[in-house]
Amino acid sequence: MLEIGSLVDGKYRVLREVGHGGMSVVYLVINEKANKTWAIKEVRKNGVMDFEAVEQGLIVETELLKKLRHPNLPSIIDVIENEDSLLIVMDYIEGKPLSKVLEEYGAQPQDLVIKWAKQLCDVLAYLHTREPKIIYRDMKPANIMLRPGGHGDEKDITLIDFGAAREFKEKNLADTMCLGTIGYAAPEQFGGMGQTTERTDIYCLGKTLYHLVTGCNPSEPPYVIRPIREINPSLSSGLEKIIEKCIKDNPDERYQSCEELLYDLENYKTIDEKYARKQKFKLTAFILTVIMSAGFLAGGFAFDKTAKSNADKQYLELIDEAETETNYDDKVDLYKECTEIPNKAGDKAAYLALIDLFKENDAVFTKDEADTIIKLVKTNEEVIRSDPDGYAEICFEIGKLYWYYYSDTNELTRRTSSVKWFNDAISASDNYKQLGMAKVYSRIGTFYSEISVNTIEASDKGLYKPFFADVAELLDSVAVDPDESEIVRLELLKLSCDALVTYPTKFKTDGVTEEELMEMCDKIQLASESISPSTDQTKKLSDEIISLYVKAKEEIQTAFSTNMPADDVKGGS
Repeated sequence: MLEIGSLVDGKYRVLREVGHGGMSVVYLVINEKANKTWAIKEVRKNGVMDFEAVEQGLIVETELLKKLRHPNLPSIIDVIENEDSLLIVMDYIEGKPLSKVLEEYGAQPQDLVIKWAKQLCDVLAYLHTREPKIIYRDMKPANIMLRPGGHGDEKDITLIDFGAAREFKEKNLADTMCLGTIGYAAPEQFGGMGQTTERTDIYCLGKTLYHLVTGCNPSEPPYVIRPIREINPSLSSGLEKIIEKCIKDNPDERYQSCEELLYDLENYKTIDEKYARKQKFKLTAFILTVIMSAGFLAGGFAFDKTAKSNADKQYLELIDEAETETNYDDKVDLYKECTEIPNKAGDKAAYLALIDLFKENDAVFTKDEADTIIKLVKTNEEVIRSDPDGYAEICFEIGKLYWYYYSDTNELTRRTSSVKWFNDAISASDNYKQLGMAKVYSRIGTFYSEISVNTIEASDKGLYKPFFADVAELLDSVAVDPDESEIVRLELLKLSCDALVTYPTKFKTDGVTEEELMEMCDKIQLASESISPSTDQTKKLSDEIISLYVKAKEEIQTAFSTNMPADDVKGGS
């Protein structure tokens, strides 16, 4: 065991033991030079029967976590192996597991559980959109750490223990056998019922929510999952329906993505019985109206033709009404209503109009707006895809919404979120007019999401010249386009400046010339001078760009005036 006060690897001072399990001990340590605390998990070789198998599992876990960057996930900092043990240096997650919270306090308040559920949906959605996607497979209260006095929705909880997680491989059934915790694990995790997918994680999350909101442990007798309102009648019927859908034995009957689940969690109050009765009444009235109308029609063909004509007319009237409506919420509702008209759910016009509304309302694409458009597209995806170019256009525009307007201030999050939509646009149609731009955006977003890991692993050589070419293509086609919105143009100019400030030495190493870099600087300057900011937000962006391209020129000159190694030159990291 590590000694308290000892120095590990010459830099980590052991402060105290903070936890232990059957085969490992966790210590709190401090890097005294950086004045930063970490945790070290020590797995001693002489304390494990089959250390090689355990070591292999730990390596899988650490390699997965090294690639991930999310506020609700821990980071792996270092892995140290010596003769007696394997040491894993990671973020120190202060707090207690939700299993301990349940033991001490019992069932948790509904609003708090829903808040945690949204955070867990977000982190699972992040894992499921990696390339390849990562299936967590062991969601349960014991693997969710609650931070003490958490402030802000993004950092209240942390998902730990990736020992059961795996990168998804199409049609690979070998990874489904006996993984996960009985009571929380989905049927397919025990073999014979299909492959573990993102829907497996949704099942495990449903069982976890059940435990948290009722206090009844699904892994203990009598192993029966009752409707949550039978246990506590004050709980929401909407939440009850959400949990019941999550834990369906048949994966096809569950939520198909965390985005769908998150949307319902955001709107659980509208799923209660009163709302369901109202919707049932409206549906019955509609059916009766159709039957009565059919009695006045000469035949099936005439009825179909008339119904289609009426649907087209109603659709256009709603579009026109939405365009003249001044209330934002009413406009959103009208466009959503357009997608509910029979035979019109696949028409791209309402989706694109809604996307434009999100941009024009306040130049910010909020989480609620993202949930709205994702829900509509996912619900009607099959019929929208019947027009491949239309589906590609919708995906491309959603990608741009995330890229330029998303409310998350973390630029990496915005770009990573957008890549999925650009990739969907690419795969939807070979003829879409913006296919080339979608590929450029996708490559740039992927570059930013992977470059940190590639740099650490010294595998980034050769990546910077294609990245420079992609930035230059966007600069030449979008930033100088006067018909493009000023915020899009300015955000792109800022991205270009950031690249020049951050990677001049890397560009040089990959064969980009000083003349090419300086030419990009000049283009940025000319483009920024052609834009007259009309809001405080764009004025701030414009001022930032002016400062950045001055700095970019200095960094380029420094990079090309020295023969120092890339890592030693300012701005080249």
